Amino acid sequence: MTGDIPREKPILLFDGVCNLCNGSIQFVIEHDPEGVFRFAPLQSEAAERLLSDVGFEDYDFDTFVLVDGDDYYTKSEAALRVASELEFPWSLAGALRVVPRPLRDAVYGVVASHRYAVFGRKAQCMVPSPEVRERFVEMSDGRPADAD
Repeated sequence: MTGDIPREKPILLFDGVCNLCNGSIQFVIEHDPEGVFRFAPLQSEAAERLLSDVGFEDYDFDTFVLVDGDDYYTKSEAALRVASELEFPWSLAGALRVVPRPLRDAVYGVVASHRYAVFGRKAQCMVPSPEVRERFVEMSDGRPADAD
């Protein structure tokens, strides 16, 4: 059961207050001209519902989560699956999936654990610009996923 959040397109969940994560989302938006991905901050009610729907209950804000249909992917696997769908040459990064996941996730973990110290954080989740607003997951009542 998917609740009221459509999952016809993959949805990338991210730490909405992390500057590195927000920059990564802006990068994906810029290099995903076909609009393959939709987005929601991990801090949102929509993300909470999506993660519950796919059975991912024990998560923290140190990872991207890619929800694709009834499946989910985290850390380096999520990042590389996203990269493989971006426009050339960025899609070539998907080839890094040949590196063993424990090694990829170890590197991912080092970056994730230092991201606030290096890149900083916002006081609140990003508000998408009007140009990309429709790519952000909203609740059934039309509220953006990050609205209070």
